[in-house]
Amino acid sequence: MTRIADLPKPGDPAVRRNGRPRDETGSPTTPAEEAVRPTIGVLAVQGDVAEHAAALERTGARARWVKRPEDLEGLDGLVLPGGESTTFRTLLDWERLLEAIRGRWEEGMPIFGTCAGAILAADEVIGAPAPHLSLLPMTVRRNAYGRQVDSFVTQLEVDGLDGGPLKAVFIRAPAIERIGRGMSPLATVDGEIVLAEADRALVATFHPELVGDDRLHRRFVEIASGTKADATRT
Repeated sequence: MTRIADLPKPGDPAVRRNGRPRDETGSPTTPAEEAVRPTIGVLAVQGDVAEHAAALERTGARARWVKRPEDLEGLDGLVLPGGESTTFRTLLDWERLLEAIRGRWEEGMPIFGTCAGAILAADEVIGAPAPHLSLLPMTVRRNAYGRQVDSFVTQLEVDGLDGGPLKAVFIRAPAIERIGRGMSPLATVDGEIVLAEADRALVATFHPELVGDDRLHRRFVEIASGTKADATRT
């Protein structure tokens, strides 16, 4: 878990590498590849910030810790990590990030919400007085599997994800009870959606950053890279 003492200054890279960045084969990236590396932010007010940033760096993206609205500038995508959603809302309001994130979303920035991040992104939340960011047409139920002691680990079959089942860690996890137009379910547990995708978004009700399997982070980086390429062409 991320500790307060580990937090860098706003905008600092979360993971510092030795030497030049390397691609997925382990070879150093070329100057041309370095020029087009996407920059992905991780909302850094709570949750597994360093773990998400490390996974993003392993995919070849640049990771940036986002603690204030100015840290959103120039991002190609944003990860909304797990944590406690009501605390998240308080901190987002305090740092004036709520409207700033909505604004970047409306400009076309992709998002990847995990666990509480999926709650933040939903336009309807069961177990909360009101939605938070309201970015995606979906209904999410908080604490769908019970208390902390009811947390569990399972293997998921994910549509369109090569490499076999995906290990998934559920910690006081929510469940997605409804997805609207433009969203597709990618994985379920006991008939409930736990992973879904939209044109510019990926949402998971578990913690993909905890298992050392970067396939979902790589998938999100590809979404962000595609959005960046489309924006460049237009």
